[in-house]
Amino acid sequence: MQAPIIDVSGLGVRFRRNRGGRRSFKDLFSSRQRRTRPDDFWALRNVTFAVNEGESIGVVGRNGQGKSTLLKLVAGVMLPDEGAVKVDDGVAPLIEITGGFVDDLTVRDNVYLTAGLHGMSRSQIDERFDSIIDFAEIRDFVDTPYKHLSSGMKVRIAFSVISQLEEPIILVDEVLAVGDRGFREKCYRRIEELLEGGRTLFFVSHNEKDLRRFCDRGLYLDKGSLVLDSSIDEVLDLYNRDYGS
Repeated sequence: MQAPIIDVSGLGVRFRRNRGGRRSFKDLFSSRQRRTRPDDFWALRNVTFAVNEGESIGVVGRNGQGKSTLLKLVAGVMLPDEGAVKVDDGVAPLIEITGGFVDDLTVRDNVYLTAGLHGMSRSQIDERFDSIIDFAEIRDFVDTPYKHLSSGMKVRIAFSVISQLEEPIILVDEVLAVGDRGFREKCYRRIEELLEGGRTLFFVSHNEKDLRRFCDRGLYLDKGSLVLDSSIDEVLDLYNRDYGS
């Protein structure tokens, strides 16, 4: 029997409504503060599922129901308050896609920095540099400071870098919504190529057409709980019955 590439068990994340976010560092180590306070709420609670290699998962739900939080937990950039997330392979996160890029560095320097931080060697980046720049269609701006790029250009170079990584798991969180239509379709074709190569996909979107295009399985989150784990068609049908116009 195939072992899951992602194993989520009893997952829970708690936030605090006041003071703008998570509990303080001191709170994490205080048994007195670990108890739920009146101003706490659970962004996710008791979420359990497993994902096998090569599956394509669409995460469905209204805004504020825990979808992006779930992807951040799988990416390892957030820790749970309850339960566990076990990820048995590397992750290419298309979450807050331009995060981590340094404004004052050039596009060239940002490509080497970001790809290097994700584990690519200098020689690997050298080999792929031209294809990264050409995919992003910003050849004339290679030595321009990143901060001078338009928002669309920033998305193009960020997607191009991350999609060149060889990590087996791809996390996509509505990051292409700001791209122009032509480039967005180019990115979608790239995602399809990665899926054909056996990658595992987590895809958060409010676009039903895109969810049906990329995903064969869905997770429906509502009020931080996993309502349904089934085929993407069944998940979208239930979601539309609950919240469709």
